[in-house]
Amino acid sequence: MKTLTLLASLSLAFSLQAEDLHPAADAAGFVPLFNGKDLTGWQTTGNWVVEPDGNIALKPRPGEKGWQRYDAYLSTVKKYGDFVLDLEFKFEPTGNSGVFMRVGDLKDHVKSGFEVQILDTHGLAKPGHHDCGGIVHAMGPTKNMVKPAGEWNRYTITVKGRQVKVVFNGEQVIDMNLDDTVKKDRPNEGHIAFQDEAKLVWYRNVRIRELK
Repeated sequence: MKTLTLLASLSLAFSLQAEDLHPAADAAGFVPLFNGKDLTGWQTTGNWVVEPDGNIALKPRPGEKGWQRYDAYLSTVKKYGDFVLDLEFKFEPTGNSGVFMRVGDLKDHVKSGFEVQILDTHGLAKPGHHDCGGIVHAMGPTKNMVKPAGEWNRYTITVKGRQVKVVFNGEQVIDMNLDDTVKKDRPNEGHIAFQDEAKLVWYRNVRIRELK
């Protein structure tokens, strides 16, 4: 009985520790990046819509495809330097999107920023840099944490100086220095953006705490 009690306590402690990696709903310093009504503070030519529940959804128009339509990405008007970005996302089967940080040129997010991948790679044994939770062309996640299509996932992304950390559904999966990767030329300040891959995707509870 004592052994079972100890195991239960350890399991609870681990669970709480994992949840603590994500900021609490009332954590100080965080502000929402969407007002729940419209796309004020953002810019895009893509079909991003604010749904009645406040979620942000990309609903591709007929004939839209590909990832190089940079003006269709949903990008902040403001530029950010050091911050903690906390958000939830879900996608349709075969879904594909991405969270871009420090984008220096809105004409080419890929070459002027860096991306935490969003992709339907649930069940993949050994995820790489281009799988969900990885930083594309830089580092794969240490563990595959993505849930099946249709379920909400959570990222907490910390960008401070040249260091980037990603907590994915309660597990830290990325801890890297940009200067140790092919992203070493990326700026220290830029736009935050969500990728339009012409795949249905949703975001919610997007908030940021800027670090001074």
